[in-house]
Amino acid sequence: MRAFLTMWRMDPRIHPYVICTGFYGIYRLGHIIIDWPLITCLVERWRPETHTFHFPIGEMTITLQDIAIILGLRIDGPAVTGTYMLDVAELCGDLLGVTPPADALRGLTISIKWLCQKLSTPGPYADEVALERSARGFILALMGSFLFPDKKGVHVHLCLLPLLHDFTQTSTYSWDGAVLANTYRELCRASLDCRCGISGYITLIQVQLWSWERLHVGRPDFGRSAPFPAPPLPHALHDDDVDGVVAQGMDEGLPVEHGVHPELEAADEPEAGVEPEPALPLGCRWRVPLTRVLNPSGVLLLYRD
Repeated sequence: MRAFLTMWRMDPRIHPYVICTGFYGIYRLGHIIIDWPLITCLVERWRPETHTFHFPIGEMTITLQDIAIILGLRIDGPAVTGTYMLDVAELCGDLLGVTPPADALRGLTISIKWLCQKLSTPGPYADEVALERSARGFILALMGSFLFPDKKGVHVHLCLLPLLHDFTQTSTYSWDGAVLANTYRELCRASLDCRCGISGYITLIQVQLWSWERLHVGRPDFGRSAPFPAPPLPHALHDDDVDGVVAQGMDEGLPVEHGVHPELEAADEPEAGVEPEPALPLGCRWRVPLTRVLNPSGVLLLYRD
């Protein structure tokens, strides 16, 4: 995610398209430093038979509601599906306006770096069609870097591109369910004895933010200079109520956590005549200076106990 934010700064003109699709909260989440010992201990307690973490106090798991509130993704709507029967040249030419060369493709996946080189700067006189194509490239690269990355996070599957044909329709899909299914799959794969790693930044950050919100082990403290208490959440939420739920009472100008790319904050400053930004998901509240005074981190033996 850090490489993507460094490589591709979102053009202000494609801002409305990203908001329309519902992925602006994912972009604002930015890069959060991973606590690898915490992830290791959680993977050790993951059981693929039940898709739950087995703790001494009982079982817990990540739910659709957790992802909807932490990442701000939609729960209900059509399922996110795709096809491998694709004409790459026709698809990219129609929706992106460019045809990728052979060295930018790996099977049905396309290089994120190539997308950045071709679509990150639409030009000062770009029309609406060119801006929409640039927005599709940006969102596709965001998916490949954050939501559905490969092991290295350098390619993204083109089966996602047809879902970006109509931005209004894109916002109606159940991206929450797709992310949860991908998280379960990666946790199940990582729990196998033959595996020594876990792929996907979204899997890592979703598990870590879920642990910080639900558990006290390894959870950092908000710095005194920027005290952001946890916003109050309803006692009972149903799937219909959670769709689109984000943190309540959060300001748009959140301080940036150490390690987040500095251009991200500059890109988020509102301009004259630009519509106000939507409310941010709960996960963005961790993008502030954090301390480890009351709760140490990175201690594998402590986490296991």
